Amino acid sequence: QVHVVESGGGLVEAGGSLRLSCAASGHTFSGYVMGWFRQAPGKERELVAAASWSGDSTDYADSVKGRFTISRDNAKNTVTLQMNSLKPEDTGVYYCAASSSPLLEGSTWYSASYDYWGQGTQVTVSS
Repeated sequence: QVHVVESGGGLVEAGGSLRLSCAASGHTFSGYVMGWFRQAPGKERELVAAASWSGDSTDYADSVKGRFTISRDNAKNTVTLQMNSLKPEDTGVYYCAASSSPLLEGSTWYSASYDYWGQGTQVTVSS
């Protein structure tokens, strides 16, 4: 059985940092695109960062470019999202997800392209 588990969320003041981790078990995701999505109250789930199967290619939502960094360790089946200079608008539930497509492409931005999801971790940024 496949499990994707996020950790590292919490409450932080604006300007602070958090590091989210995602650990997968029951399946090897080395050939998958890994993405981090977030969903704010009343809003649709959106992709904030994605990494290709090797981690050599990454992409970010414009709202987080220069502040967030996605990285992966295929040997450990883990993905991390380093979030710096956090803003109140970064508040939401953050989800780790895996897509069976190995390369970043247009479909990467759509949640329907992802096959496995974690349960989410709450990030709250206070002003």
